[in-house]
Amino acid sequence: MAKQYIKIRGANEHNLKNVSLDIPRNELVVLTGLSGSGKSSLAFDTIYAEGQRRYMESLSSYARQFLGQMEKPDVESIEGLSPAISIDQKSTNRNPRSTVGTVTEIYDYMRLLYARIGIPHCPKCGREIRRQTIDQMVDQIMELPERTKIQLLAPVVRGRKGEHAKVLESARKSGYVRVRVDGSLYELSEEIKLDKNIKHSIDVVVDRLAIRDGISKRLTDSIETVMELAGGLMTVDVIDGEPIHFSQSFSCPDCGISIDEVEPRSFSFNNPFGACPDCFGLGYKMEFDEDLMIPDKSLSIDQGAITVLGWQSCTDKGSYTRAVLDALAREYKFSLDTPFEDYPQEVHDILIHGTKGKEIKVYYKGQRGEGVYDVAFEGLVQNVARRYRETYSESSKAEYETFMRITPCPACGGKRLKKESLAVTVGNENIYDATNMSIVRFRNFMDELQLTDMQHAIGDQILKEIRARISFLIDVGLDYLSLTRATGTLSGGEAQRIRLATQIGSGLVGVAYILDEPSIGLHQRDNDKLLKTLLHLRDLGNSVIVVEHDEDTMMAADYIVDIGPGAGEHGGNVVAVGNAKQIMKNKDSVTGAYLSGRIKIPVPNERRQPTGYLTVKGARENNLKNIDVTFPLGVMTCVTGVSGSGKSSLVNEILYKALAKKLNRARTIPGKHKEIIGTEQLDKIIAIDQSPIGRTPRSNPATYTGVFDLIRDLFSSTADAKAKGVFQG
Repeated sequence: MAKQYIKIRGANEHNLKNVSLDIPRNELVVLTGLSGSGKSSLAFDTIYAEGQRRYMESLSSYARQFLGQMEKPDVESIEGLSPAISIDQKSTNRNPRSTVGTVTEIYDYMRLLYARIGIPHCPKCGREIRRQTIDQMVDQIMELPERTKIQLLAPVVRGRKGEHAKVLESARKSGYVRVRVDGSLYELSEEIKLDKNIKHSIDVVVDRLAIRDGISKRLTDSIETVMELAGGLMTVDVIDGEPIHFSQSFSCPDCGISIDEVEPRSFSFNNPFGACPDCFGLGYKMEFDEDLMIPDKSLSIDQGAITVLGWQSCTDKGSYTRAVLDALAREYKFSLDTPFEDYPQEVHDILIHGTKGKEIKVYYKGQRGEGVYDVAFEGLVQNVARRYRETYSESSKAEYETFMRITPCPACGGKRLKKESLAVTVGNENIYDATNMSIVRFRNFMDELQLTDMQHAIGDQILKEIRARISFLIDVGLDYLSLTRATGTLSGGEAQRIRLATQIGSGLVGVAYILDEPSIGLHQRDNDKLLKTLLHLRDLGNSVIVVEHDEDTMMAADYIVDIGPGAGEHGGNVVAVGNAKQIMKNKDSVTGAYLSGRIKIPVPNERRQPTGYLTVKGARENNLKNIDVTFPLGVMTCVTGVSGSGKSSLVNEILYKALAKKLNRARTIPGKHKEIIGTEQLDKIIAIDQSPIGRTPRSNPATYTGVFDLIRDLFSSTADAKAKGVFQG
């Protein structure tokens, strides 16, 4: 079969100089060259941009209005172009609701699995619960106090968008008089208009009763009507009491707790039916942290130990906050000159958490006036939290937030879901505990599941999909991650490999995949796994075009395009094409010279000697196992290891944050460690990470580095001198 090509003619995007090139299809092609030579301009701004533009032009005008217009790249023609998918460094989703499980769609299959074969348990006592009979429902309702007024509600619509006119009309024709829509009661005789773009809940009022002897027969008949109308669900609206939910599906006979029908959305933390009501499915809350409000506990309050907004003035003896602290010191007999860390636990708790309602006499004389006030001190944390809630100033809110720390939600423990959802198990594990395992442990858990014949019949197809997607993640070297890991915490390389695994799982063929340096940050062990994945993607019948500098990737490539010879205006030409051996033989290729060994990066004969040492003791953040590490100062030090070994935990979470707090007075909380020895040898610390330097279109390298300030000074001084006749030029 004759080879097919993507034929590019006259590409002039950015610094490309009228590039014409034939790239073989259905092969692994590497675009290489110096940084800034034009690789990305060819791959992303020309090939991918044109592929996307042509795809969008194939859509209807209605669809295009939502997607916007794409500019045609500066190229004469491209033939043989497949639909293109870009997997670049900027693809990480920073949404706090996005996790590895949701991005790879594995969590969607897990929700389906738990909804179909999960075993519900009582969220209170942990006992396995089963379906309720109507007689059991009647017995439970009759236990309410006599004369309690109730309404039997049939939930016919639960959290669905639409006007639901047919539902309301059907209820009206069936003879019902009232409905409850989104918590408000309406007569069916009146016109009820609902917004079709908002989710609504509609309950038909089937019967209204007062608890007394002799109503069991009527209650039974009404419940049967409700069950038929609402598909086995019922809500008993207890007037001046808490509503009771019944289901012919699940209830606990001991605790009397009923739970709703288990559905896939019951396990979604992005849906109100499954999300924890306290944290709304985020799994964490922002709360004021004592260590950030009082960063240096060796100082006394008089010396300014409390740094949080609104309390910095407590060193001023004319301020109201100082008057409150003086009153506390008199009442509980402590000194404001004592270092904060030396206070007994009782005094510490009073300052941080308040007097628990006990009033103290505050003597105040200042700008606000003069007087004696009885004050129940709420505590530093509650006081600052109240100020934060009440302020309308965005700048003040932002300042307060620097004293807050992300802490796991106390209601769900960071698990994001309602307790009813977490009480459903498969293989004795709830959905959070299962997905919180490392991916390699999760695969073993899936393989070792002991299921009944019925569960096998229902769940085998779902399990097959889950196992396939898990295998793809392991193949790209991500076995150390968990499905609950937030995508915002992933590195660029990890995010790319997750998208790669997702694309393999989709099983598409005839697609042009364009990747931007996927080997960044990879250990050589993981690099081999990445290459196998790229080759597998190619073998499915896809064109894989990779912008890359990595030697192993180039050696494995079917075809290499070397762009250059230099960067910027000195690049933009095709220097060499062919396989790795052909590139090595090309004398014009800088890449080939390094691949062949004609040019090497020299290894220094002598190494620089350290000027001192920095020692981290007892590092135990994340997976670090209480290790001691010594860093030499005055030299370049490399921290390496396989992906997920703990490098970032040691350097970014412990070393950087601890030094930033001590040297830069930054409001950070370092990772778990005992101490750092040798910080007195340093003046400050600077972190240079992969985050973009700026998003504003007015920013450029000259303004960011400060060079533009000097240029403006030069031009203004020159103009001033010229105006005075001093400058001749």
